[in-house]
Amino acid sequence: MSKRWKALLITLAALTPLTNAAETDTASTVDLATAPSYLSFATDDERNTTDIFSKASPAVVSVTSSALRRNLFSLNVAEIPKGAGSGFIWSDSGLIVTNFHVVAGADKLTVSIQDQGDYAAQLVGIAPERDLAVLRLEKPPEGLQPLPLGDSSELSVGRKVLAIGNPFGLDSSLTVGVVSALDREIASPSNRRIQGVIQTDAAINPGNSGGPLLNSLGQVIGVNTAIFSPSGASAGIGFAIPVNMVKEVIPQLIAYGKILRPILGIELANDQWTRRYGVKGVAIVRVFRGLPAAQAGMIGASRGPRGDIRLGDIITHIDDQPVRTHDDYLSAMEQFKVGDTVTIRALRNNQPQSFDVTLSEAG
Repeated sequence: MSKRWKALLITLAALTPLTNAAETDTASTVDLATAPSYLSFATDDERNTTDIFSKASPAVVSVTSSALRRNLFSLNVAEIPKGAGSGFIWSDSGLIVTNFHVVAGADKLTVSIQDQGDYAAQLVGIAPERDLAVLRLEKPPEGLQPLPLGDSSELSVGRKVLAIGNPFGLDSSLTVGVVSALDREIASPSNRRIQGVIQTDAAINPGNSGGPLLNSLGQVIGVNTAIFSPSGASAGIGFAIPVNMVKEVIPQLIAYGKILRPILGIELANDQWTRRYGVKGVAIVRVFRGLPAAQAGMIGASRGPRGDIRLGDIITHIDDQPVRTHDDYLSAMEQFKVGDTVTIRALRNNQPQSFDVTLSEAG
């Protein structure tokens, strides 16, 4: 090949990358020129998320609690910070819903509302067995907007959820995820089981407790209450009390300060005692005179002539629902109202018994 042709090929090879780079630069310029403004652009999911946060976040509050402690040496009383969490506005009259464990043991409660300042609050009612509590602002501001309530029975795994709260004191923080599972079970502060709990991968950290879990319509479908994490920080497994349970409990806390339950009028043996004696059910220790169980003819335990314990009735079922532990008994009773008649199945001296009992109100 002649020197002339070699020189031409080298020149063409050198020009080719320059030509491609020029074409690429031109294409990039065209793409940027035709792209929409980021400030005005949003995907449908982004728009939904930002809309929900802007509407719901003003109704999400911070709850801080403190306890009064007397100094053993000076006898002066000091205010000791106890805990912090989240909550949300339940009514425009100043009622706030949060977790029981956020306010447990507090002597003083303060609620911080976005852009409106801090307000003293008083405890209205508590349900430790459901980890729920209601507070009332002492001097509520005007224009409070409660969050709308959804229906947790409509949830399914994979549906989008949003959590708003104050993790680690960082107010009005938003996390987004999905419903990871339904019908989970967690322990309450009173060691009762809370059933039907929502599991989500939306990040829930210390300080989120008591805040709302929202659906894609901005409705409350749960109250964030706990996480599962070896480190104490979010590990993608959070739990929320379903709003349908909240809708049953909160009106009772407002009206009575506690969950109003019907009673049989009995005292039960604890689960350790039951296991020790190999009892398959819950043993009645005492039946209170004049109350439904006594009127139906149920009996409790007694002592024989030599001081030995003689078992009375052992409850095995309430309206066909098996009862094996104290918690089973309470969970079954919570399904009924005062005045309902239930069928109690029991064993007496290993012989099956059945009692129709009309439930009364706790005194």
